Amino acid sequence: MGFEQMWRDLAPVGRSAASGGYFRQPWASAESELRSWFAEECAARGLTVETDGIGNQVAWWAPASATGKGVLTGSHLDSVLDGGAYDGPLGVVSALAAVDTMRGRGFEPGRPIGIGVFVEEEGSRFGRACLGSRLVTGATSWDDARELRDRDGVFLADAVEATGLDPSTGLLSLERVGTFVELHVEQGRDLVDRDVAVGLASEIWPHGRWRFDFAGQANHAGTTRMEDRHDPMLTYAMTVLAANKQARLAGQRATFGRISVEPNGTNAVPSLVTAWLDARASSDDALAEMVDAVGRQAQDRAGRDGTSLTVTAESVSGSVAFDPDLAARLAGLGDWPVIPTQAGHDAGILSDAGIPTAMVFVRNPTGVSHSPDEHAETSDCLAGVDALADVLEELAR
Repeated sequence: MGFEQMWRDLAPVGRSAASGGYFRQPWASAESELRSWFAEECAARGLTVETDGIGNQVAWWAPASATGKGVLTGSHLDSVLDGGAYDGPLGVVSALAAVDTMRGRGFEPGRPIGIGVFVEEEGSRFGRACLGSRLVTGATSWDDARELRDRDGVFLADAVEATGLDPSTGLLSLERVGTFVELHVEQGRDLVDRDVAVGLASEIWPHGRWRFDFAGQANHAGTTRMEDRHDPMLTYAMTVLAANKQARLAGQRATFGRISVEPNGTNAVPSLVTAWLDARASSDDALAEMVDAVGRQAQDRAGRDGTSLTVTAESVSGSVAFDPDLAARLAGLGDWPVIPTQAGHDAGILSDAGIPTAMVFVRNPTGVSHSPDEHAETSDCLAGVDALADVLEELAR
């Protein structure tokens, strides 16, 4: 089954009729359906599928002639809330299509080729980005992760077990993986500006998520004089502006994209505002300096508002520099540009674990991502499949 048919099969799964965006949260019905789809597609190709105790999957193409450490490719199938179709699934569908392409060329791998799917890459349900790959590499322990809760208070361990998975059976082993290559839609406009369909990654900017808890005093919205209020919403509002200013001044990225308010009443001054800061920068030092600057301004404002602030780092990933020799070697296959990315990926986690890693990007004509408007032209996607097939052949000879 070709790329276009697989893409059509995936299109309706988890899609909102209202927005056109996707709700493919991990350990929920849509994502479970996608994992079943992946297993069926692999079985149709004669690939052996392994599923671990939390839902990570890997399928191997390993003829008798294939020896040594394998080449792993793939991505993820979950989405952000109301997300786009391409972020994650493009890498999985392209990997399956690349296997078809290589077989059509008559290629016989000298090393095993695997297709992996990591769960909860987005961190949209339990707040820990790249959770599946973090657990597999040991960057996060199961004892720590099992206590994470989603927005409804459900523990991660309970969510996993509710889908019929058993964490006690263990996690995927990466012992047979010698190299990892992740194909992903570009989340930006670098390839558009260069007028090329395919590129490779040089690095991932350091990034993270910080929870800001602004505490105040609940009170009546009508009878409480403005000067008598301890309103955490004011402190939060100033902090949003401070984050925007600090990021613009430093040429970095800072976004408050999620907020929770208590008691969340129209006619009540809030008692608590909890907001999550997503911050990204070109270096670890620049990231720390920006987040510290935002925190200092927020604390100063809290002192004036009569509120208090607690900042908690929930998920922080340092800078990742992909193997430059590997990137240069692969770029030479198609004269592809090597570019940085500000988005986090499972590839960064595996790279940090010491696995030589590369990323292939497919042009995004608008640069829009994490949105129903995310898009890639079919012709560019097919160019990405061919590029991935070329890369895998180079690495698996």
